[in-house]
Amino acid sequence: MYFDGSLMKTGARAGLLLISPLGVPMRYVIRIHFAKSNNVAKYGDLVNGLRIAIELGVHCLNVRCDSQLVIDQVMKSSSCHDPKMEAYYNEVRRLEDKFHGLELVHIARRYNEAADELAKIASTRGTVPPDVFSRDLHKPSVNLGVGADIETPTPTDAIEALLMAAEVMEVEQRPGRPFDWRTLFLDCLIRCELPEDRSKARRIARRAKSYVIYGESEELYRPSPTRILQRCITIEEGRKLLEDLHSRACGHHAAPRTVVGNAFRQGFYWPTAVADTIELVR
Repeated sequence: MYFDGSLMKTGARAGLLLISPLGVPMRYVIRIHFAKSNNVAKYGDLVNGLRIAIELGVHCLNVRCDSQLVIDQVMKSSSCHDPKMEAYYNEVRRLEDKFHGLELVHIARRYNEAADELAKIASTRGTVPPDVFSRDLHKPSVNLGVGADIETPTPTDAIEALLMAAEVMEVEQRPGRPFDWRTLFLDCLIRCELPEDRSKARRIARRAKSYVIYGESEELYRPSPTRILQRCITIEEGRKLLEDLHSRACGHHAAPRTVVGNAFRQGFYWPTAVADTIELVR
């Protein structure tokens, strides 16, 4: 993984280039809409890159960047004194445990031109190329202190973000209808119906943007981090799917993250997947 960023008055921009062992590249641009120092911005780029790699199921990762300070601190060659940088450093340490192998290497800037070009794309107001994934961050990715905000997972966040903070949904059961968490979203997207309570209506309308209706049967789907549509299923169907997964290949000492990750990669989604998996594995 190569990463680079550019610092601006309105925030920071980052470019990430991930290359698989077979040489297949995946390119990301990240727009960070809040102010931060140059070194903190580099740490933020690294944290977001590691999270994306986890989303893609990467277990061994070689990270290359042109920031000597970040590399030295992460590889424990130098200490970290700034509180904000220390918060990002601790997050890198936490994410490191999710890899079987993680190595960071300092490279000259001329060898990081591909990531630099992606950062420049993020800095412009132009259209992002269709083969490049994009993401906008409006809050810090880590807790920078008491009372600090933590980035809220977006619809394009991948499996790890879903595992870290499962979507909490308040679904009301309507008279005459069986319980189904998809009902409110289907009502909003197909029939333009919302709850009478204004706060609930705003919440449902905002969350409904994360879903799409597809097919003649008008089924509910949610785009995955790789833009693949995941079919939304009922909680009962999701629990049955977890039981099928856990009783087979994942049944032998599989962690909850592995089981639910396999369920999502099969192309299914339901909001209580994380809690259901933890309970099943327990």
